[in-house]
This record gives sequence, C-alpha cells and structure tokens, in this order.
Amino acid sequence: MNSFELNKILGAILATCLGLLALNIVSDAIFATEKPAKPGYLIAVKEAGPEKATAKKEESIEALLTKASAKKGEQVSKQCHACHTLEKGGPNRVGPNLWNIVGNERGQGRGFNFSSAMKSKGGTWTYDELNKFLAGPQQYIPGTKMTFAGVKDDQKRADLIAYLRTLSDSPKPLPQAAQAQPAAGNKPAEAPKNGAKPQASPAPKPESKPAAQPQPNPAAKPAASSPPAPAPK
Repeated sequence: MNSFELNKILGAILATCLGLLALNIVSDAIFATEKPAKPGYLIAVKEAGPEKATAKKEESIEALLTKASAKKGEQVSKQCHACHTLEKGGPNRVGPNLWNIVGNERGQGRGFNFSSAMKSKGGTWTYDELNKFLAGPQQYIPGTKMTFAGVKDDQKRADLIAYLRTLSDSPKPLPQAAQAQPAAGNKPAEAPKNGAKPQASPAPKPESKPAAQPQPNPAAKPAASSPPAPAPK
C-alpha cells in the first residue's frame, strides 16, 4: 500500500469524525435542555384526599328489622340451600336444618355434630347473635365449620333474619326499636351563650288591695241636745 492510499483512508476517518462532531454540536443546539437548579428526580406523589367528615352510622338489628321484608329474605335464603334445609323435619346436610332457628340453643341438638367452636360459644340464636354471625361466620366464631363468606349488606341480612323468623310454628316476637325522643313541652333549658349570666325572672308584684274604709261604731250614741233657754217674761 502506497502513501497516497493511506492518506485517503486517514482522510476518510478524519472526515467521519469531524462529521460526527458537527452532528453532535448541532443536535445539542437544537435539543438543548435546561439544567435544574438542584439535581435529582421528580417523583409524583398522589395527594391525600380529604378524610370523610362522618363515618357511616351502623343501624342496630332492631331498627333494621322494622323495615325488613321476609319476602325479600326468602330470595336471599337461596344462598343457604346448598348446605341447609329450611322445611320442618328436613334432613341435615353440610349444616343443620334451620327450622325454628330463631331463639333456639346454639351448638346443641338438631341431630347435628357441631364444631367445638360452636359448642363452646353456647348461648341462643337471638336476633342480634344471628345478625353478627351472618355478617361473617368465620370472623364471629373462628373455627366454625361454616365456610360461607356472609351477607355483607345490612338490610339484606335483616331481610334474611326476618324470613328465618317465619320458619316456626310460633315465630318469636320482633324486638322493639329504641326510639328515645324527648316529650313535648319538656325541652331542657338552653345554656347561656358567650359566658353571659342567666337572667333571673322578675319577682311577681304583690297585688294591691283597696284601703279599708272606716266602719261606723254602733256603740257610739249621738250627743243629747241641750234644752232651749227660757224666754224672758
């Protein structure tokens, strides 16, 4: 290889390098980015929304049963048919027969082998106990054989309990919802505002009586009149 060809190769390499350098300078000028004052990475953080002012108030089972529908509860009870029978004298399945369950003893009788957790819980199936159990069986009685997730909707659960109540020859009476309302006319006195002292009610004014008039004295007699003087003769 002679020197002329070597010069051409070196010239081509030099030209390529110069071209790349020029391209780099031009691209930096076009796509120039402003350097941040403080190096680092911007991390987007979702701002926490305002907390709810008031939590949902839970209604008692007594209040829920006042507006419960046994007809709707019958539809909800279809979830129970896979493990229970509901008719009188029906056989046990995975779970016991549920006839006359409201007010009955828990974990006993019915010809069913209850779990040790259910037996140790004891007590009776009151409306409140059924409500707590049906909301989450495993959470309320850990170790129970019932693997049902529960009826999470409060009103549907009350409808189901209202229907279970009808499965009896003598249904248990419904509990009365407590409604504490102040009697009319017996409102408590309002406290004074801004530290002001309560004003005392004005004392009643004494009734004015008419002045007593003097009464005539019956014992007093009129004075006797003196006799007339004798006339001169």
